[in-house]
Amino acid sequence: MPKLPIITYPNQILEKKSQKIKDVQDPAIQELILNMLDTLEESNGLGLAAPQVGKSLRLCIAKLDGQTHILINPKIISKSWRKFYPEEGCLSFPGKFFITKRHKKIKLTAIDRHGKKISLSADGLLSQAFQHEIDHLDGVLFTQRKSRKK
Repeated sequence: MPKLPIITYPNQILEKKSQKIKDVQDPAIQELILNMLDTLEESNGLGLAAPQVGKSLRLCIAKLDGQTHILINPKIISKSWRKFYPEEGCLSFPGKFFITKRHKKIKLTAIDRHGKKISLSADGLLSQAFQHEIDHLDGVLFTQRKSRKK
């Protein structure tokens, strides 16, 4: 599968809310998922959202500790009160890293690549990755989550 070009800031698609995916089984969506997985692998990233490859669709992926999470139309349904302040980077901002403010734990719902509704809980780095990628789907950039805390 070909590696997709990663959109870098500034680009309007990165600041635009993405559209819900209506047909998960659409061959174009399935091909996009495979291409995004290859792109993430080749980029050595932790996560990737469809807007980062020029598609304004609610699709993101995250890969951590040997597990790959494909999230279609994800929605965070609960967030911990407790926050943490990790350093964060973004494939759309090459070489830029900032201390960000994130919720320590989250719960979300999404649809998997087979059309099945899933619920996930995450904390720490996985929670950070999910929040970062879902922010992309909402047109929110990690630079807007910068924190003064060290």
